[in-house]
Amino acid sequence: MILHGYFRSTASWRVRIALGLKGLKAVQVIHHLRKGEQRTPDYLALNPQGLLPAFVTDDGAVLTQSLSIIEYLDETSPAPSLLPADPVQRARVRAVAQAVACDIHPVQNLKVLQRLRDLGLGEDVVQAWAATVIEEGLDAVDKLLADQPGAFAFGDAPTLADLCIVPQLGNARRFGVEIRWPRLLALEAACLELPAFKNAVPGKQPDAE
Repeated sequence: MILHGYFRSTASWRVRIALGLKGLKAVQVIHHLRKGEQRTPDYLALNPQGLLPAFVTDDGAVLTQSLSIIEYLDETSPAPSLLPADPVQRARVRAVAQAVACDIHPVQNLKVLQRLRDLGLGEDVVQAWAATVIEEGLDAVDKLLADQPGAFAFGDAPTLADLCIVPQLGNARRFGVEIRWPRLLALEAACLELPAFKNAVPGKQPDAE
């Protein structure tokens, strides 16, 4: 298996965690986002969106979008499961994961922030935009988890929600956001006790700068 990613890509980070939890190995192929290596013809032939990650399965199928990749891994390597058996809880886990992956992350990613710069906005405004998007999004995530017991986002084992929240907290710190949500800090601490989460952090990747 091959994971096309970048050490600081939070979407790639999610997939690295999933691989670790499943005990799976993938060769990492690096595409430096700030150098635009995700827009080379060779990579665009693999993923026409020019986004990271892309994932190549054992049989050569190419998958894109981190949540789809993680659900593929969960279906083909079911233990430990990253989604609850109960349909309502499963939908709640997916909702939190999508709140991060679809609503917070895309609006403050490199491509969007560069568009803001191209429109003539100053760097202070661009950084403030990213921080505000993250803060508002994590406020909502915190409320979605308020009635959920357990050390992790949903219960006593990590789920797809944790795989999205932990990298987003890392990204929040990069933008100077104060992590003021005790519930999110607690689940992050629980996750980082696990080797799969510890080994997936950006600083431990082969391309870390």
